[in-house]
Amino acid sequence: MLKILYRILWYIAAPLAVLRLLARARHERGYIQHIPERFGYLASYSAHNNAPLIWIHAVSLGETRAAQPLVQVLLDKCYNVQVLLTHMTPSGRALGEQLFGSRVLRCYLPYDMRGPVRRFLRAWRPVLGIIMETEVWPTLINECRYAGVPLVLTNARMSERSYHRALRFGAEVRQVFGSFTHVLAQSSVDAQRLGALGARDVTVVGNLKFDIKALPELAKLGRAWNMAIGHRPVWIAGSTREGEEAFVLDAYYQLGITNILLIIVPRHPQRFDEVAELIKHRGLKLARRSEWASASTIQSVHKTTTIAPLPDDVRVLLGDSMGEMQAYYAASDVAFIGGSLLPFGGHNLIEACAVGVPIVIGPHTFNFEQASIDAITSGAALRVRDSTTLARAVRIVLTDRTRRVAMGTAGSAFAARHRGAIHHTVDMLSALLPPMKP
Repeated sequence: MLKILYRILWYIAAPLAVLRLLARARHERGYIQHIPERFGYLASYSAHNNAPLIWIHAVSLGETRAAQPLVQVLLDKCYNVQVLLTHMTPSGRALGEQLFGSRVLRCYLPYDMRGPVRRFLRAWRPVLGIIMETEVWPTLINECRYAGVPLVLTNARMSERSYHRALRFGAEVRQVFGSFTHVLAQSSVDAQRLGALGARDVTVVGNLKFDIKALPELAKLGRAWNMAIGHRPVWIAGSTREGEEAFVLDAYYQLGITNILLIIVPRHPQRFDEVAELIKHRGLKLARRSEWASASTIQSVHKTTTIAPLPDDVRVLLGDSMGEMQAYYAASDVAFIGGSLLPFGGHNLIEACAVGVPIVIGPHTFNFEQASIDAITSGAALRVRDSTTLARAVRIVLTDRTRRVAMGTAGSAFAARHRGAIHHTVDMLSALLPPMKP
């Protein structure tokens, strides 16, 4: 009965989903592009030229970053194979294009209806499907099983909140999770929850985000920005979500450090202008990365491009660019990881730890539960509750150089200690992957 209801709801929701895409396109043009792909209609049904095709679904930015090590291994070590990356958001698709260019194929994953999903599978004929993290679409999973496409849930995580929600669906959810060929979990807690939901052949392999390679070019770009900023303490609030910037700005006023530069990097590009207006409304002098350092790119760093000094009266730098988080972290003395002050579940703190910048996180990190606990335990991160405790933590880190260095060193060691998930993942997938290059 639930299956029938689910299908009916999707056919009702599909026209509304298109209207939502059109509405979101007012702020992010990418939402209006490639709409037929969301219904399984592709530009070319022979895009992969009969080569074995491995399909990886990475819904948005975070999952695309997590997929980076795996995609890199497949491109470097498998021969006569093509990789298809699917996404649900323009930001995820843009990052995939930035990371891999024409080396991978890309399209949007169709909506979870039988017709679109069947068209998608007929068009691409993947020999293996890899779903990143927590993307569970019942129709897609069932259709892959009927089509004989092995489907692996990779870098899988299951928060306590999502686990209890899923339990409400009883046998239906167990059938869905039981249809995965393998489940490769980030932690033993994730593995236990996924197994209780019906997943078979669950193995703990670790978190692929620890294996994301830091690009030397981005680190160099960040250092160039830092030099252009001058001798000022720099605090970054990265991957902030709606409503959090107000708390961050409240904390900024409470700091009592007059010459500090605050960098705010919203999670979603469609919010850049909105956040800029909020900063101006607070009476703070704003600069946008796209205007101040428009000539400073990864490519220009190789040519030792000189970046104009950031004016001393600029109090907030808006990070209105994509794919440069490593550079923002490298330019900073302390980092607050967004999505955690309000109940969004947090975002990836590993990237900042790997750069060696001290971390501050809020109370809501259920999407990165184990990594957050481990980072705090290792001395790399501090947890805060609100804007007042956020200001206090940032002040402690910025004014105590010994502690700041110790936290940064602990973060680098924490990130290095947990690397290796990519090797375990490839080992587990080896029976399903095409041959590796000699």
